[in-house]
Amino acid sequence: MNFLKNILSTIFGVFIAFGIFFFLLILLASSIETDEVIEVKSQSVLKFEFNDRMLKDYAPKDDSPLGMLFEIEQPYLGFDQVLNAIEHAKTDTNIEGISIEVTFLNAGMAQTQALRRKLQEFKETGKFVSAYADFYDQKNYYLSSVADSLFINPLGMVDFRGLSTEVLYYADFQDKYGLKMEVVRHGKYKSGAEPYMFNKMSDENREQIKSFLTAIWDAMLEEMAVSRNKTVEELNKLADVAGGRNANLASENKLIDQVAYQDEYISFLKRSIGIENDKTLNTISLLDYIKSGKGRKVNSSTNKIAIIYAQGEIIYGKGNEEYVGQEMMLKSIEKAKKDKNIKAVVLRINSPGGVAITADMIWRELELLKKEKPIVVSMGNLAASGGYYIACNANKIYAEPTTITGSIGVFGLIPNIHKFSETIGINAEQVSTNKAPNYSLFEPMSEDFHQVTQQSIEIIYNTFLNRVAAGRNMGVEKVDELAQGRVWSGAEAVANGLVDELGSLEDAIAYAALIANISDYKTVNYPQFKKEWKDAFDLMPFMKNSRTKLLKEELSEAQYQLYEVMQKASKLEGVQARMPYSLEIK
Repeated sequence: MNFLKNILSTIFGVFIAFGIFFFLLILLASSIETDEVIEVKSQSVLKFEFNDRMLKDYAPKDDSPLGMLFEIEQPYLGFDQVLNAIEHAKTDTNIEGISIEVTFLNAGMAQTQALRRKLQEFKETGKFVSAYADFYDQKNYYLSSVADSLFINPLGMVDFRGLSTEVLYYADFQDKYGLKMEVVRHGKYKSGAEPYMFNKMSDENREQIKSFLTAIWDAMLEEMAVSRNKTVEELNKLADVAGGRNANLASENKLIDQVAYQDEYISFLKRSIGIENDKTLNTISLLDYIKSGKGRKVNSSTNKIAIIYAQGEIIYGKGNEEYVGQEMMLKSIEKAKKDKNIKAVVLRINSPGGVAITADMIWRELELLKKEKPIVVSMGNLAASGGYYIACNANKIYAEPTTITGSIGVFGLIPNIHKFSETIGINAEQVSTNKAPNYSLFEPMSEDFHQVTQQSIEIIYNTFLNRVAAGRNMGVEKVDELAQGRVWSGAEAVANGLVDELGSLEDAIAYAALIANISDYKTVNYPQFKKEWKDAFDLMPFMKNSRTKLLKEELSEAQYQLYEVMQKASKLEGVQARMPYSLEIK
């Protein structure tokens, strides 16, 4: 009896101690001054680097108690903050120029293109932009090529060879291990789920991937050719022979301007702003510049334009910073509708799509909102399938030339382990009260179940076609020709009518203001993420990041990529309107 009392008292004591610790944490968090004063000194150079942080279109501040207490740094950086910082630097008398020192650019092609354009605007003010790297990967070189002067480490290289990507195919893997995905798809949806059906790429899929890769590469070449004073043909010839594969060759081929060590580059920066070499060069990092208040725009106008961010895969549920869920999206749309000061809405999409019913629910609320306020869409890196579904009924759609969009199609992936279960000696027996077809993970998919599921796929696909036809003022037959899962670049989508105009998020905001007939306005961001205490302990950010880092270290790059693909595929539920595979363009 005493033993039990001791255990209970110990447990009770632990809870009391934890409660006291928790209370002290709250007091400590409230007493800490979080506003750090950062000074931008005169004759400073803005150091453009991201410290391996991923650029996200919208990266709200972590306002959870633990986040504020420990000042946990997020693994991502707000794309809007970066653009605002460059905009401020254009007129900041303390900023003499920008030094691009990016080792690895964790951003999509459309984001990179928008960044490059903003840096070009900065140059046009008369201030300088320079770049230094130990080596340039292709995306980093595309960004850095905007600079007046490019420097590279003597043992560095410029990875300049044209764009490529790869798709993993699992048919042989599934046959070997008996772990497979049953695929139900629209009949004309040629390449949608082929990684789970075949062991090699179809001609149709190869054609479409080559088409949009070429369109994206052409857009990049046109800009780099102007900056490097070369023709597109000259750059293509250099890409064919990997003309930047070492520093000396990159210099000979005028891909870079000077081979130098870091200290020599710093001396160059000092000369650029007119200070002696023995003096200290004042620099401020991009992150500190943003923290100083330069990452946001301030406007006192009562007129507002709401920017609703749809970033990440579309799921059924609440949603968060990583995923688009109907709960947060519908709440955001409702707030924008009810706020009389919000005169227009810009929907910023960066999503490969996802659950079809969620996309349709969001589409419906946007359709209702459009009856009261104009909606303009800005497409980021990716606005495909379900991402296009929620875009199609806007008053106007903007995309970057390097945006990936389209993929109008529907499919279902249903896991099946029949062959595997037989191998390890498991037999599943089913009992039902009625004749309607059921599905078992442990049995082959029956023809009746396939037919019923196929009917659902066809209904959703036809609904998708009609949504696009109505929103884009096209015939259903015309949309069907552009659909079938076909993926397009932003430039191609303008040509075929799926997108209205090439342009940035800023262009979309400006047009929203124009059709709302307002000239003075401020922007407000949605969804507004509020983290509760329980969310603060849900795989604390540093724990989650450590787990990812550990996996990457233990597995090879190819193995980790396979792990991510299979993990995502295992979580797919319901009929999907999404790109079924991830394309990493490199």
